[in-house]
Amino acid sequence: MSTDTPTPDSAEAKKALKIEREDHKLEKRLCRQVGEAITDYRMIEAGDRVMVCLSGGKDSYTLLDILMKLRQRAPIDFELVAVNLDQKQPGFPAHILPEYLSKLDLPFHIETQDTYSVVKKVIPEGKTMCSLCSRLRRGILYRVARELGCNKIALGHHRDDMLQTLFLNMFFGAKLKGMPAKLVSDNGEFMVIRPLAYVAEKDIVRWAQVQAYPIIPCTLCGSQDNLQRVQVGNMLREWDKKFPGRLDNMLRALQNVVPSHLMDRQLFPFETLQTTGVADENGDTAFDEEPLPSAPALPAEQVIALTPLA
Repeated sequence: MSTDTPTPDSAEAKKALKIEREDHKLEKRLCRQVGEAITDYRMIEAGDRVMVCLSGGKDSYTLLDILMKLRQRAPIDFELVAVNLDQKQPGFPAHILPEYLSKLDLPFHIETQDTYSVVKKVIPEGKTMCSLCSRLRRGILYRVARELGCNKIALGHHRDDMLQTLFLNMFFGAKLKGMPAKLVSDNGEFMVIRPLAYVAEKDIVRWAQVQAYPIIPCTLCGSQDNLQRVQVGNMLREWDKKFPGRLDNMLRALQNVVPSHLMDRQLFPFETLQTTGVADENGDTAFDEEPLPSAPALPAEQVIALTPLA
């Protein structure tokens, strides 16, 4: 009998070691991507007090977790405050977040406001409640940020959320409008930031499993499976499976806008455009057929360029 045959224990140990390495790589990727987004958009600066909105879902848990890790190694000093808004949805487990947050070395605040009852009174049965609920929640969070002395509000929207918003606005709003990584709040008082802007949802799903976050379901107000956002989300996930890299390219496209090659007359002065008689290497090749990107190689032929992680 060969002594090289792995025992069940050694096979399990190798498997555990492989999982540990993959988890470590995922953590480094998340920290790198969040750090890049913060740097690219100058989201957090020295002296900032950032209110991290925590809903109890995988996205906001991951946001808080990675921001805490980055704060430990950041070359600047900034503060984090975790805030949850308990909107009194029936069945909401109010004990979960306080118990979780009390174990962290971080100040936190639980704001209790019965917006659920308000929405139920106003919105007819069977209609989508998200819009009104969002407006009420936004106003409350602005007030809480002011009371806590925060100048930044961090939200847990990720890459896939941003792309969903782009398609929702195109399909149903007739606007080429996405979800920015950074913007001024509606009332002009706060800077709203989305540090997960470069992070794929599938990585967040896996990280939430690794960390075993105490997830609170997002359907407490009533599951609305026919929401347009759900439909668009399913479309993007299907694309991601069939065409790896497509969603990343779409996100890059939002960062590489060419106004002269769109059709918005408010964004580019088409009406006053004049010929110059000077060649422009960036000009349109009007009579050329638009070249398409090269088709991706078959899976067996793919060459993956590895970038060293910081």
